[in-house]
Amino acid sequence: MIAFGIDIGSITAKGALLVDGKIVGTRVIFTGYNSEKAGRTVFEELLAEHAIAESNVDKIVSTGYGRNNVQFSHKSITEITCHGAGANYQNPDIRTIIDIGGQDSKSMAIDKDGRVKDFAMNDKCAAGTGRFLEVMARALEVDLEDFGTLSLNAHTPSKISSLCTVFAESEVISLISKGEYRENIMAGIHESIASRVSALAKRVGITEPVMMTGGVAKNIGVVKALEDKLKLSIIIADYPQENGAIGAAVLASRL
Repeated sequence: MIAFGIDIGSITAKGALLVDGKIVGTRVIFTGYNSEKAGRTVFEELLAEHAIAESNVDKIVSTGYGRNNVQFSHKSITEITCHGAGANYQNPDIRTIIDIGGQDSKSMAIDKDGRVKDFAMNDKCAAGTGRFLEVMARALEVDLEDFGTLSLNAHTPSKISSLCTVFAESEVISLISKGEYRENIMAGIHESIASRVSALAKRVGITEPVMMTGGVAKNIGVVKALEDKLKLSIIIADYPQENGAIGAAVLASRL
């Protein structure tokens, strides 16, 4: 059976292709202003990469904030459900998921079958998300890809007290003007994110093993700050950014 999952996020659109229950390919592109077009593009490009005709795809599930715009999918399913299924597929032992995406962060408690028992979500404020990190990277004139690694060189993390992206950026600019080391500021930003996200996770309850998903899982500085705050080890998914799409594909294979 050929199943396809499409996750339309605020910043990126992700696709996952499952053939007979195995991941054979994933793809990540920018969503842009047209989420329907992004869904079609990620679908067609991934199929072309693996020389699979659209007519041979048995089931398609869409998820994410733009899921209802993917008109060609057989079903749309909430991202919470898909993230649970994706994490369970990648590691059946996982019981807690921390997901930090482009514009929201969430924590989920799942059972042995990947079903979500409880969750908490912050989708009202960009602080503690990928967009927050993008703003800070621009303010510090650092490539986002280098942000996490460079922060590990910090001696004393700076104190970032504001939970608002706009005010936190002002704090960062003030620290720069005072001559604070960039590495210290970066580490302070990561600690600020960790404080916010760990509070979210504690509302749900934390049961190990814990997996981190979402694009921010690629930032080693955020991961380390979260581990220090929660006092536990965090498993990074093999496909952190594509987890929702993988879950969608898994659920598609069950339709």
